[in-house]
Amino acid sequence: MQEHDLSWVRTEMTLAQPAPSGQVGAGAWIRNNLFSTPVNSAITVVAALAIAWVVPQMLNWLFFSAVWSGADRTACLTTEQGGQLAAGWSGACWPFVSSRFGFFMFGRYPVDERWRVILCGIIFIALLAPLLIPRAPYKRLNAILFFAVFPFVAFFLLIGGFFGLSYVETPLWGGLMVTLVISYVGIVTSLPLGIVLALGRRSKMPIVKLLSVVFIETVRGVPLVAVLFMASFMLPLFVPPGMTFDKLLRALIGVALFSSAYMAETIRGGLQAIPKGQYEGADSLGLGFWQKMGLIVMPQALKLVIPGIVNNFIGLFKDTTLVLIISLFDLLGVVKQSISGDPTWATPQTAKTGYVFAAAIFWMFCFSMSRYSQYMERRLDTGHRK
Repeated sequence: MQEHDLSWVRTEMTLAQPAPSGQVGAGAWIRNNLFSTPVNSAITVVAALAIAWVVPQMLNWLFFSAVWSGADRTACLTTEQGGQLAAGWSGACWPFVSSRFGFFMFGRYPVDERWRVILCGIIFIALLAPLLIPRAPYKRLNAILFFAVFPFVAFFLLIGGFFGLSYVETPLWGGLMVTLVISYVGIVTSLPLGIVLALGRRSKMPIVKLLSVVFIETVRGVPLVAVLFMASFMLPLFVPPGMTFDKLLRALIGVALFSSAYMAETIRGGLQAIPKGQYEGADSLGLGFWQKMGLIVMPQALKLVIPGIVNNFIGLFKDTTLVLIISLFDLLGVVKQSISGDPTWATPQTAKTGYVFAAAIFWMFCFSMSRYSQYMERRLDTGHRK
């Protein structure tokens, strides 16, 4: 037999070679992402010039030229000329925020009783944190405590009148406290109500479907301002004579109903994205309607619409500022009240500083919700990975 020459056949695997120097590193990333085309290059240059012009001025106003201590408005003036205050003004007036910080957080809640609000906040964080940590144990017990027990504990702590606690009427509430109360109630109630409304809109029972459609389209067709006005002024007309509703409770009802209508449409989109085979597979297993929805369909639908759900939550958190029109003072409301009603801090920089502080608080909460939702998307996105 003729022998074949195998000297050209490789007997060992070639070692991995490094990537070309032009395709790795910071330079390659900048070239591929910022200067890949003439249009991208132009946009990058314009954006860089805008940042170079805006950011230094912003930092200068916020920090470098800002005033950090003082007892009144005179601290936020730059110089004195001839015994009179000069016309020039400094940067941000942070002493205004520090002097009114308690008012921004609690409103007119009695100072001696603010420990109750702080204790309520500590319980809230202690119950919420384990729910947000996937590996934390006792999720079911934790959820029961957070969604079913905590509202009653918070009610007794904040309102008082029980167990030796003095009564604090809700018109004294304000600031971040009111923002968080309205947001918590709205988020906790809008999700289950939205699920029920979404299922009702897809129901085969004509009456249930009609009622769900009428409610959703009616609420979505009017602004939240109108809903708050109706909840504040028209809701008492539909209750028995002599029965009264607290103004904060009316706002909570209005916000919850308004948010649930939008939540219903978000969840309905998730339900429509579930393949028909999932429904048929659940039916073939002999599952009832609620078993099919609770065990098969709804978990998949909610996973698909996490961005939409969180978007509704963020919108709800920001919409709490509208309760000012019915004389409830949330964080933005008390900031505005402090700016316009306190001559001790009447300076051109006071308003800017107060609104920047309020914006930073809102951004912090909204950004945290957004980042956590992205984390949950990545963690639950097991069926669509390539």
